[in-house]
Amino acid sequence: MPELPDILLYLRALEPRIVGHRVTGVRLANPFLLRSIDPPLTAVEGRTIAGLARLGKRIVLEAEGGLFLVFHLMIAGRFRWKPAGTKVPGKVGLFALDFEHGTLILTEAGTKRQASLHVVQGREALAQHDPGGIDIDAASLADFTGALRRDNHTLKRALTDPHLFSGIGNAYSDEILHAARLSPFKQTGSLTDEELRRLYDATRLTLTRWTTRLQEEAAGGFPEKVTAFREGMAVHGRYGRPCPDCGSPVQRIVYAANRSGRKATRRGSAGLVPSADADGTFYCAACQTGGRLLADRSLSRLLREDWPRTLDELERRRRG
Repeated sequence: MPELPDILLYLRALEPRIVGHRVTGVRLANPFLLRSIDPPLTAVEGRTIAGLARLGKRIVLEAEGGLFLVFHLMIAGRFRWKPAGTKVPGKVGLFALDFEHGTLILTEAGTKRQASLHVVQGREALAQHDPGGIDIDAASLADFTGALRRDNHTLKRALTDPHLFSGIGNAYSDEILHAARLSPFKQTGSLTDEELRRLYDATRLTLTRWTTRLQEEAAGGFPEKVTAFREGMAVHGRYGRPCPDCGSPVQRIVYAANRSGRKATRRGSAGLVPSADADGTFYCAACQTGGRLLADRSLSRLLREDWPRTLDELERRRRG
């Protein structure tokens, strides 16, 4: 799912291309994208795009007259900037917004259709789509601490809660926790003042670094490869590969369920291990958990005493 650095990258690329330009047409290729009925989508035709904004992980296009298009890309939604009149792709195409000088196309890979578009009139209606999480750039340490300690949850869950923090998802929360040297399962209520400061600094630094990096790599072009797995990440998407800081193999906890509703697993050298095709949490046991392996609840119950507790035990099993 595109997160804060990716959303800011899209906004930066869209601004010179569509702000100040008049919409000449709109094409809805998949009716499941549109989640509102009033105002109609066609109301944007003939209006000039007056501005862009971000609401959490949502991208907002503001048309003159207080009309807003609110896009939530979810996991696989992606924007494409193409020459004017480009045909919407047959299998993955959802939507096109036409201008005289180009066309903005929304696609979604895969078979599930989760991306959404709401058309709303007025800022009061727009505010209903704001999940309310704080912006890290503008948040003080006190703001950050207050959000974390609102309830007692795991750090992974807290960082990815859109009602607490704006724009952080699965990928960058993994990178933040690795930079802060904190376990994804650590409870927010157990954090010391020093750990809170470390996490606050790591959150701001990680998001700033990746925002700058992605924008420098784009070099003014339109982003074509927005992905959760980027070269240069420390742990996310690097299962089994060496941690860049200590060299230990990166570990993973899988949450995705298969069709039967059970956790997806496969057989590996250490027994049952999470499926390589499933999403999850990535971490370095040596850097973040004192060498202890974390297990999701279903696998822990299934394997019981057979579950390797430490990196050393996992390595012994692999050698055996």
